[in-house]
Amino acid sequence: METKCSLSERDIITKYILPAIEASGWDKRNQIREEVSFTAGRIFVKGKLTKRGEKKRADIIIYYKSNIPVAVVEAKDNKHTVGAGMQQALEYADTLDIPVAISSNGDGFVIQYRRNCGCPDASGKAIISENADLDHFPTPSELWECYKRYNNLESNEAEKISLSSYFFDAEGRAPRYYQRIAINRTVEAIARGQNRILLVMATGTGKTYTAFQIIYRLWKAGCKKRILYLADRNNLITQTKKGDFKHFKDKCHIIRHKHIDKSYEIYLALYQGLTNYDEETDAYKQFSPDFFDLIIVDECHRGSVDEDKAWHKILSYFSSATQIGMTATPKETKALSNIEYFGEPIYTYSLKQGIDDGFLAPYKVLRVGMNVDLEGYRPEHCKTDISGELVEDRLYNTKDFDRNIVIDERTNLVAKKIMEYLTNSDPMAKTIVFCVDIEHAERMRQALLSYAPPEITEKSDKYIVRITGDDPVAKGYLESFINPEERFPVIATTSKLMTTGTDAKTCKLIVLDSNIGSMTEFKQIIGRGTRVEEDLGKLYFTIIDFRNVTDKFADKDFDGAPVKIKVSSQDDKLSEEVIDEGTGDDQIDPVTGEKVQFEEVYGFDDSGNMELGEKTPPYGVVEPVETKKEKVYVAGVDVSILSERRQFLDANGKLITCSLKEFTKTGILTSYRSLDNFLQAWNDAEKKRAIIEELENQGIIFEELKDEIKNDLDIFDLICHIAWDAPALTRKERAENVRKRNYWTKYGDKARNVLNAILDKYAETGIEAIEDMKVLTVPPITDIGTPKEIIDSFGGKPQYLQAIRELEAEIYKVA
Repeated sequence: METKCSLSERDIITKYILPAIEASGWDKRNQIREEVSFTAGRIFVKGKLTKRGEKKRADIIIYYKSNIPVAVVEAKDNKHTVGAGMQQALEYADTLDIPVAISSNGDGFVIQYRRNCGCPDASGKAIISENADLDHFPTPSELWECYKRYNNLESNEAEKISLSSYFFDAEGRAPRYYQRIAINRTVEAIARGQNRILLVMATGTGKTYTAFQIIYRLWKAGCKKRILYLADRNNLITQTKKGDFKHFKDKCHIIRHKHIDKSYEIYLALYQGLTNYDEETDAYKQFSPDFFDLIIVDECHRGSVDEDKAWHKILSYFSSATQIGMTATPKETKALSNIEYFGEPIYTYSLKQGIDDGFLAPYKVLRVGMNVDLEGYRPEHCKTDISGELVEDRLYNTKDFDRNIVIDERTNLVAKKIMEYLTNSDPMAKTIVFCVDIEHAERMRQALLSYAPPEITEKSDKYIVRITGDDPVAKGYLESFINPEERFPVIATTSKLMTTGTDAKTCKLIVLDSNIGSMTEFKQIIGRGTRVEEDLGKLYFTIIDFRNVTDKFADKDFDGAPVKIKVSSQDDKLSEEVIDEGTGDDQIDPVTGEKVQFEEVYGFDDSGNMELGEKTPPYGVVEPVETKKEKVYVAGVDVSILSERRQFLDANGKLITCSLKEFTKTGILTSYRSLDNFLQAWNDAEKKRAIIEELENQGIIFEELKDEIKNDLDIFDLICHIAWDAPALTRKERAENVRKRNYWTKYGDKARNVLNAILDKYAETGIEAIEDMKVLTVPPITDIGTPKEIIDSFGGKPQYLQAIRELEAEIYKVA
């Protein structure tokens, strides 16, 4: 007779937990979701291959209304106690921002109310935890009251706004869990009366879609009737209008040519398109100060908090409106602070979280050190430049290269290394090369062309292009570069123009040959590669670093929570945001408030389109910070690569800074105390793949390790050699040792032929291949017979699997 203890977890859910929830008044179709996967599964990079880790999945999530979850239920089979799933439930509730965590084994429920959101007991104190039998699962009204207490939704008006509906399109797109948290927290903060809000979301995580849902819910609720969406790049506005905001239809309008039409409800605008940099004629003043109820500032780190900048003047004019700042990189310097203006972020979704969840692409780093960079360059006595002028006798370093002094051999070696990497991986991989300035970007373009594969450059003149603010054709190149359907251009050299606002979905390689002093700029650059496009084969990206810029990955500020550090003194106004330190030709861009190169400053026409080819922007005179110095060009310098180091993300999302071999050894010794301990585990394992996967889950990348040490080593030998310095045999040597022993005489001719062919496969690819039944479906094994015929030659599947285990034992047998 079937007992409850004999039932599986799935049966417990179906027969006991779900009926109890439904009996309390919950609608199975609209309010109860089972086996909810809320992450995509982290992407693990194995050499040139990738695999996804497991998705995080909650057994049951209960929603009061679509995208408003009120409880998470974690189930266990009846062999466990009723509260055995509570720790897991609490972890998911914390990640998903759900107020109530519930555990059950089918006998009843343990309920925990987070942040004191439970009902008050007889003494008036909020209940934190309680038990309930199967007949007393919390009702919808009870859990909704918990949700309101959890989010401080005290008034009827706040409750009404918080219940406003999401937009659902025909494709059934739903927000990811972190987008849903950002949307709900924002709407609920506004419902509580908060008027300055900051959202921090890593590049590639869907800020525009999040903004759209926030606007839609508040607009439909009737609490925000006129809305302004502000950005600083024309492509951000046009992409937004054609993308998510298309659902607003004729209610939505882009402000162009500073022409103001007050008949719309939702406006998109560049702040450059709202101001003439003349307080008397600024276009935004055609609106009354209270015209807008809500303003969303996209990329709010770009000048919105600087009181001297036009963007801030617009926000100050519409100060009565609720204002939401959105950015991947909030600006926190001694002089400027997003937090001071907007308040502490109500939600932060970081690059590390995005990579851990599998929504953002992981990266690997190749650091290249050249002799002149690591040791410096001092000209020999009476060294002359290419014009015959004497070169100043001093020590030059990476701060000088391509800014004050240009060494032809260094430029060529960088270009050669970039093309070598692409040729050995994928010469058609979209690549952005960040250079010191426009002149450097042009030289780099020419140098790359000299090393480019002729079979590709013969097909297109646009294989390698320069995309910078002074080039009239750069806009067309940029649009083609970011379009996944366009094959060309493939490689773009740039300076500052592609740092932000460039949605390069398929970018697989980022090259750093520029001195990047700003953490904000660095994070924006890394964001150019973080988008995942699985259908297009983009699951990770690579960074080649020639100037030690990736040292910033180790900075606590790289992926930590933003911290306000603004000081009252204005003496340090520019000390924190020097993009190119000591360059001699920097100035302040009055649009962005950033320190930029003179050549790279670009303007906008009345439509918000970039005005390329302009060295002095149309919005006023820019005074150089210092007098521009001419570059010195030299040749005949001995330049060579002294070091190369490949770095990868470990299982915790940290960049491995020690050598790959040392990291691997530490990981192995963490799992196996001694060689004997490992040998026993290896020999006892029914499948060696399990041990390999266990180590890979710690972040050990055997494919990369093979390339670094010796590619034809068996993973077993690789592990023993690295961790305990044991002698290593190649796979071919191990296969030959098996053949010498001729152990398979007990098998028939057909079975022996199969084992011999499988041994060849082992020698070719490794132990993992022969443990997979798919090995029977690849040549030359298919020449021997069908998989069924092969298995039958051993007497059946159990006998075949036993033969494979015996073959493995022979492979690893001590001679």
